Amino acid sequence: MSYAEQRELESTYLMGTYARKPVELVRGRGMEVEDDAGRTYLDFVSGVGAASLGHCHPVLVAALEEQARTLVHVSNYYYIEHRGEVARAVSDLLNACVPEGERAPWQSFFANSGAEANECAFKLARLHAKKRAAARAEEAGADEAAVRAAMAAAPRVIVTLDKSFHGRTLATLAATAQPAKQEAFQPLPDGFVRTPLNDVAALEALFATQGDDVCAVMVECVQGESGVHPCLPEFLQAARRLTAERGALLMCDEIQCGMFRCGTHPFGFQHFGIAPDVVTIAKGIASGFPMGMCAARAEVAASFGPGDHGSTFGGSCLAVAAAEATVRELSQGGYAESVERVGAYLRERLAELPHVAEVRGLGLMVAAELDESASAPDVVLAGLEEGLLLNFTGPHTLRFLPPLVCEESHVDALIDRLSRILTA
Repeated sequence: MSYAEQRELESTYLMGTYARKPVELVRGRGMEVEDDAGRTYLDFVSGVGAASLGHCHPVLVAALEEQARTLVHVSNYYYIEHRGEVARAVSDLLNACVPEGERAPWQSFFANSGAEANECAFKLARLHAKKRAAARAEEAGADEAAVRAAMAAAPRVIVTLDKSFHGRTLATLAATAQPAKQEAFQPLPDGFVRTPLNDVAALEALFATQGDDVCAVMVECVQGESGVHPCLPEFLQAARRLTAERGALLMCDEIQCGMFRCGTHPFGFQHFGIAPDVVTIAKGIASGFPMGMCAARAEVAASFGPGDHGSTFGGSCLAVAAAEATVRELSQGGYAESVERVGAYLRERLAELPHVAEVRGLGLMVAAELDESASAPDVVLAGLEEGLLLNFTGPHTLRFLPPLVCEESHVDALIDRLSRILTA
């Protein structure tokens, strides 16, 4: 079906929640996608960072084909193949920077998206605080009514960072500290407060006044939707110290910056010398197949019991087969080193371009801030004519999230085409 026919169908039958670009993509391989007219594009968006292995990677295709012929879905009422293997592999990646003798298993809940993974984390944080309060009351000899009162008074506030992005459900939108995204959907669930990115003094002041009410702090170690803004190590270390002092959880939203996206280490938090209690994962974990996870230290995960949380499709046969193939390839294919190397090259080459005022990021999670004379949305549209899929997160901010199979030659092609656009 042609682009014009597809556009007509979607304008008639789909809700208008996306301002789609004027192109219909029909197939892909590696770093390239092709439109309905046969034109190819270098993809520096990768499904908003989800297609970690590139398009139609053979190991992913083979895993999905084999699983689809075997068993598609039976629900979480039963054990299935691959689910435990994926949870163990992710636990190993989360422990990658922990001395071998000090490693302990992480336990996971499987979801379908990053927003669902974060919803799980919020519920876990509040339930964990209640269970801790109940245990303390019981240890002090409280009766049943006093235990219930202690649980009702348990900390419930979750701290997030200005300009964060955690999803579009009502709770994850409440956690997303961007008023422009929240206003149309008020009233939102309460129990969330915000603090400035990288402002240690403000975070300490918040804990000084509200610390007894805080059950968790959730951070993106590298903020994605705001335009790729890394946290400072000292800020994240302060968050770890303050949460530990109050018995609150430190939760890292690794949905965009995890799964080798930042290079060097499997997860973003591992670049900053911190050890969180909860980590949420999605996007690149199944290389484009819908998949999310909320992983927690075993003593935290133990707060959940049967019936406390659930998902019809989370951890389905197809999803865990895709995730197992992806995680194995990412773990064994030398991606940590190549992402670090190619990401550094990408940042170096972007800084050479005209109208680029600043370059930020880690690995293959990169932003280029353009000067006031250049429009990022215009560059994205012009990129289609040059055979590029690009993304902007602000009027002057380009974001680059290529597949992790990106090589220096792809960067060279990008820079050559971007140079023509920016000098036109």
